[in-house]
Amino acid sequence: MSWTPPGPALLFCPADRPDRFHKAAAVADMVILDLEDGVAPNDKSRARAALHDSRLDPGRTMVRLNPSGSAEHALDLEALARTPYELVMLAKTEHAPQVAALSPLRVVALCETPLGVLNALEIARCPETVAMMWGAEDLVAALGGRSSRRPEGNYRDVARYARMQVLLAARAHGRAGIDAVHLEIADLAGLAEEAADASASGFAATACIHPTQVAVVRASYAPTESEVAWAGEVLARSKTAAGVFTFAGRMVDGPVLRQAEQILRRAGRDSA
Repeated sequence: MSWTPPGPALLFCPADRPDRFHKAAAVADMVILDLEDGVAPNDKSRARAALHDSRLDPGRTMVRLNPSGSAEHALDLEALARTPYELVMLAKTEHAPQVAALSPLRVVALCETPLGVLNALEIARCPETVAMMWGAEDLVAALGGRSSRRPEGNYRDVARYARMQVLLAARAHGRAGIDAVHLEIADLAGLAEEAADASASGFAATACIHPTQVAVVRASYAPTESEVAWAGEVLARSKTAAGVFTFAGRMVDGPVLRQAEQILRRAGRDSA
């Protein structure tokens, strides 16, 4: 299945907080109604009831389900069946059959365990998978670690490996890649740096946990004016160039032209 997020900023919203649903939808490109970690165990039933009563745009809403095999997962699916939502995020995805079992739903596979990361390619190959996301905190906890980041704020090597493993698997099979959340809500500069790197690396979106993060992610995914100008000039020059050429001291060939096209696409410009 082919699917692209309606924008780069996806905002988690606990499903037991219906008072926040429409506020989240008004701010973000897509809302992720969370039935899993964002909801305390004793509030799961109330969250499913709120999901049933919600009236958000199905085209801009996905629902995060509890992991396959859990009692909560089966109850989530019962509640989901009474809603118009057809896009789900499967927490702690570890095998392709877990995704296939959700057909005909479209699935964003969240790889956040050691097995899920190692099986990312198999999961991405599943026809029901439309996107792949990774998660650092559950992964490191499952490894027996204490922190996904170094004291200066950068991801540790194991988290960086998981990030690229999931992105490569997703793009190898034409699935969208979604980058993990930035837990330090006040660290907007760090979020901006990570989101800019995500956009440059090929991620389609970044998940957010607070409304203040949405504008930062959107701005970070948008190409700069200088990038747009460069891309436009390179593509214009390519129309008269015979094969490989040099522009601003840089060799320009097919891959560079595709990068230029992607910059204009991100900026909402026509590359024709």
